[in-house]
Amino acid sequence: MNRLLLGTPLLWALVSCASAPSQSSADIPVATHTQAPLRVERALSRPEPTPQPTRKAMVRRILPLNVRLVTTEGGKVRRSASGVVIGTEAGEAGPVSYVLTNAHAVEQGDLTDPVLKVVLDRRAESHEYPAEVVATGQVPELDLALLRVTGVTWPVAELAADDEPEPGEDVVVAASPYGRALSISGGMVSQVEWDKETKHPRMLKTDAPIGYGASGGGIFSLETGRLLAIVEGYRTAKVDFEVAAQNFSFDVPMPGETFAAPSAKVRGFLQAKGFGRLLERSADAEGAGPQKTASR
Repeated sequence: MNRLLLGTPLLWALVSCASAPSQSSADIPVATHTQAPLRVERALSRPEPTPQPTRKAMVRRILPLNVRLVTTEGGKVRRSASGVVIGTEAGEAGPVSYVLTNAHAVEQGDLTDPVLKVVLDRRAESHEYPAEVVATGQVPELDLALLRVTGVTWPVAELAADDEPEPGEDVVVAASPYGRALSISGGMVSQVEWDKETKHPRMLKTDAPIGYGASGGGIFSLETGRLLAIVEGYRTAKVDFEVAAQNFSFDVPMPGETFAAPSAKVRGFLQAKGFGRLLERSADAEGAGPQKTASR
């Protein structure tokens, strides 16, 4: 009898343990059934990261946004420069494209019968179009100019935000040094000089090498493809040497001393000259500095 009584608590304990799985679902924590599937669904719905274009792909995207400028007189080339297509619109007589360059690159006061042309280089072919200057800034404070080319619709550069340029940004410069076809040089933004009143950049420098004829060339972000600045000029160092009792000298561009008008200055120039609409249409389509030497 004593053995039976002592074994009874143990028997009840065994019964209780065996009957645990048959409890009502209301007694089971909901988390054990719902949390794991939710985590799986959220993981499956995560968007895949967008792959970054290669340097070659970005250059292919940037090059068609740039043009070459040539001023001739009597059939001879007197000046050469570079430019960036900044806008396009439908004019009364047909389509019109606008090219941004430097004011000093289109000065023609010393020429008697100048002809300004925009040259479009596409691999082995080059096409020339007459251009008209429709707006200029005051050199050296605002060394920018806007040209109009009628009868064409060209791809348009997207202007970077005013505060986008930052030191260390990888960039490419598209320009036509020495009047030749467009070429690309690479580097980074080496300095951004900020305006204390507007709080926007007023001057940008890059260490990307350029040469004579690069005035008006575009400085583009290698990450976004947007236009960060327009080349204005560069600082040079004079090199003298002597060969066979004759003295020679030439100017050498200094690395990191290429000066440019940043996007904030470009935007202000276009708005002040009555061409702010070009920036709006471009966006819809795309979703007191140191002494300088002109690089014409």
